[in-house]
Amino acid sequence: MTSESDEYKKLIEAALFVAGKALSAEELAKAVGIASVGYVNKVLDELVGDYEKRDTALKISKIEGRFEMDVKKEYASKVNELAGKPELRRGALRVLAYISKNEPVMQSVLVRVFGGSTYDYMKELEESGFVNAKKSGRTKKIETSAKFKEYFELS
Repeated sequence: MTSESDEYKKLIEAALFVAGKALSAEELAKAVGIASVGYVNKVLDELVGDYEKRDTALKISKIEGRFEMDVKKEYASKVNELAGKPELRRGALRVLAYISKNEPVMQSVLVRVFGGSTYDYMKELEESGFVNAKKSGRTKKIETSAKFKEYFELS
């Protein structure tokens, strides 16, 4: 028979696996329905220890107070191609970085800085939900969205 702690380990392990990003103890507590963040930290420490003892390609890391499930370095290079392509093209990422640093920014300024391909990149960024564009005269006022902040863990 498994203990309550073992069941919580399994739930937290599953949450880290499906999240695909680093999560705080508070986020994990909320996700798995545990009221005590201290208890979640205790279970997480046990889980990290369990993974360190196992002979497995996976690991759970604690980075700046957040926990993440990942592939160990020695295996990552062999399986990274299976991870898929990034959501955005390189040019769109450059435009997004500029917007993030200078927001709000007018689309006309982006066109001056990056050229005519900006329109394609802006369409990609809007469709992906990383930016919000509001009509402002003959151009648009561009800002990053809540999805951008969550995706890049800025909030």
